Amino acid sequence: MSNPVLVELTRGPLVESIHRGAVVIADARGSIRFALGDGAKPVYPRSAFKMMQALPLIESGAADAFKLSPRELSMACASHSAEPFHIRTVAKWLGRIGCEECQLACGPHLPMSEPAAHAMLRARKAPTRLHNNCSGKHTGFLTLARHLKAPVEDYVAVGHPVQKAVRQAIGEMCDTAPEDMPVGIDGCAAPNFGIVLTRLATGFARLADPSGLGKTRAKAVKRLMAAVTRHPLYESGTGRADAIFIAAASGGTMTKIGAEAVYGAAIPSLGLGVALKVDDGNARGAETAMAAILTRLGVLDAKAPAATQFTAAPILNWRGEVCGERHPAAALNALALA
Repeated sequence: MSNPVLVELTRGPLVESIHRGAVVIADARGSIRFALGDGAKPVYPRSAFKMMQALPLIESGAADAFKLSPRELSMACASHSAEPFHIRTVAKWLGRIGCEECQLACGPHLPMSEPAAHAMLRARKAPTRLHNNCSGKHTGFLTLARHLKAPVEDYVAVGHPVQKAVRQAIGEMCDTAPEDMPVGIDGCAAPNFGIVLTRLATGFARLADPSGLGKTRAKAVKRLMAAVTRHPLYESGTGRADAIFIAAASGGTMTKIGAEAVYGAAIPSLGLGVALKVDDGNARGAETAMAAILTRLGVLDAKAPAATQFTAAPILNWRGEVCGERHPAAALNALALA
């Protein structure tokens, strides 16, 4: 059976496009509180995994050894926009650990920030690896390698001590044996691990409620959650959905989008984790679905611009006239926790 429609786009009186997908909401014990669609299908969370990937950075002692700031920890969890403050932060961090931009395994791409990209193009400057949205995560990996006295070469190899630690942490957070997680290569060249949506929701719930974790892990979770929620622009960027949701939502809520329309949220005030995947991989569908879920859970004001710009997003023609709307479908509007 097809997954249900999560998001609709209208034009005039017709529904012109739809986004199907699956949603799971779980608590830290792994109990499913809400499910819609096929939550048992494995997905690659892509960048939605980044906070879990950053756990060994703190648990190992590397973050303290290299005196990482909360902004740097937020960037370790980031899909950043490569705005000037992002680039400065990563460049200084690399210098402090004795590494250079050329040692980042991620490839270069234009900034995700349109103003920053346009400025580079006007100046006829080529992007570097610092501009990759994952350069903060990769600098975190290099920091961990330095602390473990492991080679910085090939730090993205699946068998490297850094990636072994990352895979183990993800498996523990998501109640999945590391060897049961299929390995794919992310856009930034790092390994990404496949996992079913129900287990991903559990992992996000444990970010929201680490009380059942060991002391070291719970402390690491709280430190990363504090860094991201205090500095959401460093985890995301100006005008981006994550920065908007984190700044506006109540109760210390953290959200993280991944490529191909995977989205996760940790909601400490409710002790819940959310995981969703839009089938067609379109981020606009995932952002609208997440905004709808946050409003239904009461942590985002449904009437505030932070919500309505996604849940009642106008579709404009080239003259700026409203022609339709992007909004959550009936299946999401009926969300009710078990």
